[in-house]
Amino acid sequence: MSLIVLEGLDGSGKGTQTALLAQALERRGIPLRQVTFPDYQSPSSALVKMYLDGEFGSDPGDVNAYAASAFYAVDRYASFRRDWKADYHRGSVILCDRYATSNLVYQMGKLPRREWDSYLSWVEDFEYGKLGIPRPDLVLFLDMPVEVSQKLLLGRYHGDSGKKDIHESHLEFLRSCGECARYAGERLQWKVIPCAKEGEPLPVEEIHRAVLRQVEPVLK
Repeated sequence: MSLIVLEGLDGSGKGTQTALLAQALERRGIPLRQVTFPDYQSPSSALVKMYLDGEFGSDPGDVNAYAASAFYAVDRYASFRRDWKADYHRGSVILCDRYATSNLVYQMGKLPRREWDSYLSWVEDFEYGKLGIPRPDLVLFLDMPVEVSQKLLLGRYHGDSGKKDIHESHLEFLRSCGECARYAGERLQWKVIPCAKEGEPLPVEEIHRAVLRQVEPVLK
C-alpha cells in the first residue's frame, strides 16, 4: 500500500502534475486510485465550500485554525470511508491532490509561531490517529513562488480575480502558507520540488521528471 500526496499552494500545478504522474504509473500497469481534496462533488465538503466562499467571514483568519481544519478533515474521512478505503487495503497506489498536509499549509499560519509544533502534532493525531485515515508514504511539495502562482491563477480565471476564493485572494496569507509549508515539510521530511526559476514557472515536463525521481523509491 502506498499513499502519495502532491501538495502546494493554489496555482502551483498540482492538478497537472497529479494527472501526469497518474498517467506514468498507469503506463507501468500499477494499480492506482486518484483522489482530489476537497471533494467538491460530495456533501461532505459543504462546510469547506461555505468557508472558502466567505460565508463565515471574508478573511481566512475569521475561522480559527482548528475549526477550519475540522471542516477539511471530515471531508477526507468521508472520502476514505466511502470511496477508496477498499482500494487502499487491496494495495493500490493512492495518489492524492492535497491531503491532511493541506491543513498544515493553510491553517497553521493562523496561530502564533510558538504554537506551530503543537498544532502540527494535533493535526497528525486528529486525522491519522482519531479519524483513522492513512498516513502518507510520500509527500511532494510543489514549491511555486506566490508571485508566479498568482499569475497562473489569473490565467486560470481568464483575468477575473473575483473568481478567487478567500485563500487565493489574500496575498499575504498565501505568503504565510508558503512559510508554513517549508516549516512542516522540514519536520515531516516532505520532498520539495522546485517549480520556478527567475520568476518564471519551469516547463511542466521538467517538473514531472523531478516528481518521478522522488516517487521511484516508494514504488520499489
